[in-house]
Amino acid sequence: MPSKKMLSALILASAMAAPLASADIKVGVVTSSTGPIALVGIPQKNTVALLPDRMGGEKVTYISLDDGSDPTATVKAFKKLIDEEHVDAIIGPSGSGNAMGVIQFAAESGTPMLAPVGTAAVVLPMTEEKKWVFKTTQNDDLIAAALVDQMKATGIKTIGLIGTADPYGENWSKVMTELTAKAGISIVANEHFQRQDTSITGQSLKVLMASPDAVLIAAPGSSSVMPQTTLKEQGYQGKIYQTHGAALDPFLRLGGKAVEGTILAASLMLVLDEVPDSPSKTIATQYVNDYSKIFGSAPATFGGNVYDAGLLLKNAVPTALEKGKPGTPEFRAALREALENTHELAATQGVYNLTPADHSGFDERGRELITVKGGKWALLD
Repeated sequence: MPSKKMLSALILASAMAAPLASADIKVGVVTSSTGPIALVGIPQKNTVALLPDRMGGEKVTYISLDDGSDPTATVKAFKKLIDEEHVDAIIGPSGSGNAMGVIQFAAESGTPMLAPVGTAAVVLPMTEEKKWVFKTTQNDDLIAAALVDQMKATGIKTIGLIGTADPYGENWSKVMTELTAKAGISIVANEHFQRQDTSITGQSLKVLMASPDAVLIAAPGSSSVMPQTTLKEQGYQGKIYQTHGAALDPFLRLGGKAVEGTILAASLMLVLDEVPDSPSKTIATQYVNDYSKIFGSAPATFGGNVYDAGLLLKNAVPTALEKGKPGTPEFRAALREALENTHELAATQGVYNLTPADHSGFDERGRELITVKGGKWALLD
């Protein structure tokens, strides 16, 4: 029969082992729910309430931080989540530039990062660091290809570009330069501006002087509005295209009549009532309904990017648990590998097929050609 000393030791050992055996999966979330990117970050922060509370039979704890749209604050938030909270994965941040600045910390710590940002630069070109990043939005080339095809089909020969002077606008400039050259479309003006700018009169005048058949504005969130309203105020009569960065209802409210007739390619979430039934439509409809019940209004598509991150993790966790326990490097490495092998996972934005070379994984099921008609989103005829 064991002595009291042995029993005490056994009880102590059991108490120490129990938390490890039943350790929660910890997921950090960094969003820009305040500051210039807030129109993107608010629905993302709100969506945390709808993320899975269990994955692979294990409880999930979410630690949500706001970076105020400040890249320096993003770095601090990431370091806190990695060094102090010891999270198993991080969803975020909201901004493209913010995300580019923290990739190294995700890689150094071996922590999978699910980035709900616009620029494809977070995953392309693939590197040893970027293999820890998974992008829950459509890559720029997938969206751009739909726009360029539409331009070519409608006889557009020249275009002007106005984009943000950051990774989002810069990558769009690169992608459009490549695709338009192949389509026989000339870029006759290429201007950039800062998101915090209060006027872009100079840039828009340069575009107007080039007399393009159409203009593409490559800017995320609220920054997508001012270039278009400025062009309209200055009398521009040609077609105006936007990227999926403008795919939110405040774009309609802020732009008013100036954004009528805008063409963009974005996820089916904008036009759920018009698209055919599909697994993605079912999931997106459920997400929108659940979000609306809690917050009183429908979410922007950017919120769906965080919701999809939760679905990707939920799909990958059971496989990762076979190789390690939450809170360990083995689990994080196995989680990264499982995410990289995601196959035909339907979500709010489309269907994910991830590979070592493609950490976004969307195909044509992840986009729709959409226009603004009567102040509302509508499928382009």
